[in-house]
Amino acid sequence: MEPIWAIGLMTGTVLDGNVDVALIRTDGERIFEFGDYKLMPYGGELRAMLVETLAAARQWNFEGPDPAIFAEAERALTIAQADAVLQFMAGQSVYFSDVTIVGFHGQSVLHRAPQPGRIGATRQLGDGQLMADAFGKPVAYDFRSADVAAGGQGAPLSAIYHQALLRGLDAKGETAVLNLGGVANITWWDGADHLIAFDTGPANAPINDFVSGLGLGDMDRDGALALSGTVDEARLVELLKHPYLTAAYPKSLDRFDFTADMAKGCNAADGAALLTAFTTSAVGKALDMLPRRPERLIVCGGGRHNPAIMAMLPERARVEVLPAEAVGWRGDAIEAECFALLAVRALRGLPISFPTTTGVPEPMTGGRLAGLGWPRPWRPGGDDTGSHD
Repeated sequence: MEPIWAIGLMTGTVLDGNVDVALIRTDGERIFEFGDYKLMPYGGELRAMLVETLAAARQWNFEGPDPAIFAEAERALTIAQADAVLQFMAGQSVYFSDVTIVGFHGQSVLHRAPQPGRIGATRQLGDGQLMADAFGKPVAYDFRSADVAAGGQGAPLSAIYHQALLRGLDAKGETAVLNLGGVANITWWDGADHLIAFDTGPANAPINDFVSGLGLGDMDRDGALALSGTVDEARLVELLKHPYLTAAYPKSLDRFDFTADMAKGCNAADGAALLTAFTTSAVGKALDMLPRRPERLIVCGGGRHNPAIMAMLPERARVEVLPAEAVGWRGDAIEAECFALLAVRALRGLPISFPTTTGVPEPMTGGRLAGLGWPRPWRPGGDDTGSHD
């Protein structure tokens, strides 16, 4: 098919107060052109509501009716992200009428990995139909539910996009991609048919929660606390005995599966250092599980802005580390770009998850589609190049 313009939206579980918005031109398999990317703030009131929503989700734990706040938060989140898209597109050289589809990840509020004899469960808030009505164009959303219902992990979904990026580098197994959000996940591709992805452990979430819990801000800014602290190596050894770290992949995590309690009793600097060392050491254990241990990691996501994480990764994970920008990628944009590509794959009926990435029995399509009756749906062979002519 001809490549088309698509927008991807992402809000992570670290609740940084921003919507990631990215524009790419793709056929769902390759990236033909990168449009703009921006962080669009959604305001403190919505962030506070989402913090409350995540707390309500943990109490709910998939039992009984939805907490009342879910519907309120879903509507507020959807409207805020639709407004963010319209503001984002106002300054673009690509017209909004040239965008064929929007990939709307929504807000993850709870994730439970499958266990032997029990399928998993996952919940993202986001009203795709409401957004499609606001735009008058198709929206792909709810990317994880079908995978989970089929017995998959529902995460990570970024592998197919990371593969597209690695293909552009002609990587053949010596390079892997590490994404550091609230949770860390890795993608490894052998350059042929073997694609592997899984969550390695926590990333920013426990560090952020630890610092916030001490009233010292919402993150370890510039890694200053961790860099000034001392890692309790004996305590770290005990933490690294957690069974998740040696469990076979595919595997996935909820944001709260590893918490700030790992550093309970530590002072601010030593606690931040311990949590940072745990995150980076867990990555090293994940690399040991791959069919071939990669020589380098390309790091994307917010965690690459933390100098303590980036300093500890080579030491604790025993691997060369490069920020995404070193290879020409936009490290903050990759998750949003991913959901633009997944939206196009949903439109085309292409698989978005695989046995070696989420554990589904066979490659699976995913994502619900809303607004297909609006003008300019995708047409095979159509002229959807983004031209203004």
